[in-house]
Amino acid sequence: MGFIDSIKQRAKADKKTIVLPETADMRTLQAAHKVLEEDIANIILIGDKTDINKRAVENGLDLSKAGFVDPYDCPKLNDYVALLVEIRKKKGITPEEAKELLLTNLLYFGCIMVKAGDADGMVAGAVNSSANVLRAALQILKTAPDTKLVSAFFLVVVPNCDMGANGTFVFSDAGLNQFPNAEELAAIAESSAKSFRLLVDEEPIVAMLSHSTKGSAKHPYVDKVIEATKIVNRECPDLKCDGELQSDAAIVPEVAASKAPGSTVAGKANVLIFPDLDAGNIGYKLVQRLAKADAYGPITQGIAKPVNDLSRGCSADDIVGVVAITAVQAQALIE
Repeated sequence: MGFIDSIKQRAKADKKTIVLPETADMRTLQAAHKVLEEDIANIILIGDKTDINKRAVENGLDLSKAGFVDPYDCPKLNDYVALLVEIRKKKGITPEEAKELLLTNLLYFGCIMVKAGDADGMVAGAVNSSANVLRAALQILKTAPDTKLVSAFFLVVVPNCDMGANGTFVFSDAGLNQFPNAEELAAIAESSAKSFRLLVDEEPIVAMLSHSTKGSAKHPYVDKVIEATKIVNRECPDLKCDGELQSDAAIVPEVAASKAPGSTVAGKANVLIFPDLDAGNIGYKLVQRLAKADAYGPITQGIAKPVNDLSRGCSADDIVGVVAITAVQAQALIE
């Protein structure tokens, strides 16, 4: 069974409710149809039910099992307004401002539903920027307890690949933190290892990537990766983590034997920690396009409840996959 099929099966075993706010985009409706058809999760669509169903029928989609919430005709709107005012009271938001925000920004409306417990998670980003999706999530849901840093990763599944976990990798941070320092890079690595274990259900093997392997180059950027590796090894001594490693040394056994002999990570890595957002984002997109890999994300880690982003170039199937991942993340939450 492939990775995403396994995730879907896990999602089906304990169905969660995922809210999709970007109903003006046909990919969202196509994804909702597929999620409901496969019985992966319960779906709530935000918007005018008549309009959504009209477009669905015109495109041969069945949304009869979906839930619908129209912000302008929502019995809980006043409750949501009051909750948002409470959450943002330190910022001085008024009830009028809160109501206007919820009615005009469906990302905030979706997140307030999650905060109120009327949904277990949200998926958006097909038409909204990552910054806007994450801003709504962080302002309303806040960070999870004991979170050092909110970060974002891609689950990359490479076909016909015997590297990583049968071709499955975490690429992190590939969606949020632009230039993390050593402490932040270590926090990203620790969170990413936990996410890999949760979603892939295998042991994480973490490579701290660089343009250098074991001292082959000298530069402050390399020093940052070395220091981050030391922090991870000190804080998580049972986690397999090594660096600095070039990407080929991290995943190719033959190269690892030459460049990093004796490393328990080199040649076996399945969690790839990039030194900055440029490298992570460029790397995942190249693998996605050149290797025809599936790339799910950006998946967030460190938010109190799961809200996940999408690439604006995503397909409906990508959205289905992220919905399933979000549902599995929601299953893992301890209330």
